[in-house]
Amino acid sequence: MRHPDFPSTLAVPPAWEASLRLRFAQRGERSALVERRHRGPLLVQKPLYPEGAICHAVILHPPAGVAGGDSLQIDIAVGAGAHAVLATPGATKWYKSLGREAAQRVTLTLEAGARVDWLPQENIVFDDAHARLATTVTVAPGASAIGWDAVVLGRQASGETWARGTLWLETRVQVPVQGQGQDGNRALWIESARLDAGSALRHAVAGLDGLNVMGTLWAVGEGATQALAEMLAGQLPYRPALRAGVTRLEQAGQPMLLLRVLGAEMEAVRHVMAMAWSVLREPIHGVAAKPLRLWAT
Repeated sequence: MRHPDFPSTLAVPPAWEASLRLRFAQRGERSALVERRHRGPLLVQKPLYPEGAICHAVILHPPAGVAGGDSLQIDIAVGAGAHAVLATPGATKWYKSLGREAAQRVTLTLEAGARVDWLPQENIVFDDAHARLATTVTVAPGASAIGWDAVVLGRQASGETWARGTLWLETRVQVPVQGQGQDGNRALWIESARLDAGSALRHAVAGLDGLNVMGTLWAVGEGATQALAEMLAGQLPYRPALRAGVTRLEQAGQPMLLLRVLGAEMEAVRHVMAMAWSVLREPIHGVAAKPLRLWAT
């Protein structure tokens, strides 16, 4: 395994190129993982059923970190009527890049009536990392999706404040519309942002305001009402070291709630996002929230 502080005077180590494709489908009374293909160090554990009919899968990246030149591609397809919950066992570490970009691209595609909970643990961006995180979510009419991503700038446990590096965040949530937009899809929400470690936005009030942890949660489905947004807003914190807000969006008849969280500590941001998921899951999916066992380890 490559060390995150690999001396730049030595030969640049080879990069990992890895991909994972999972397909879930309804089989009888429960959802099943019916296809899994992988290349390189991306794997999935044996599916679990802690909620009965809902299929839970844990995605593993054995190197435990992403270094310069690495490219990870995760493709998840959920068929009509199926419900999948996907998580990771630990934080994803973005190591020193040695001048090369590292990337992770995730695509989630839901057919009509499908449901998904995309709940990975946080991304930790090391000094000198050049990281690109791209996520595309396509939600067919009648489907519902809840997912999140969180980023920690710097290794807080080591006193790092992310003094050098670049982070790209690219997220697209869309609905399929015949003959509309990119590949027949219409966007509900698009984020395309580049953040340099030395950017003034990191300390601007209109930016990160000096906070190094940020999280985003999106919830798409017919249950994403304005009343639900207002109810959730009443439970969100707003203080100097931890603040959050929720917005309702709608395109092509598909509503969506978008939650943003900024904080000084990952544990506090994680708590807000998990609380929001527990509030939203039943209105969005029609299924009561049950905390993942991974969250207790």
